[in-house]
Amino acid sequence: MLKAAFLFLAGGADSKAHRAVNATPAVELTSIGVKDYADAVAVAKELVNEGYGAIELCGGFGHKGTAMIVDAVEGKAAVGVVRFDGHPGLDNKSGDLLF
Repeated sequence: MLKAAFLFLAGGADSKAHRAVNATPAVELTSIGVKDYADAVAVAKELVNEGYGAIELCGGFGHKGTAMIVDAVEGKAAVGVVRFDGHPGLDNKSGDLLF
């Protein structure tokens, strides 16, 4: 079974508390709210140590934030990204401008 995670940026998110798991026969997907890029990096490192093979990032992650996650997982997980020009949940800005 593929263990995958979706990290989404949300003000006030607590990455320990704001988690949900949806399991199918083929994929176990964990959705995790993170408060900023530093929190996301820490969570990504934990995920690869727990055997997650894929991490998808919400559209709030800009190029810099995505690169930080790619560096953090050191090739131990595939990293994918949902793209927005400006994320509606971040006042139509990229996380690169905020974090």
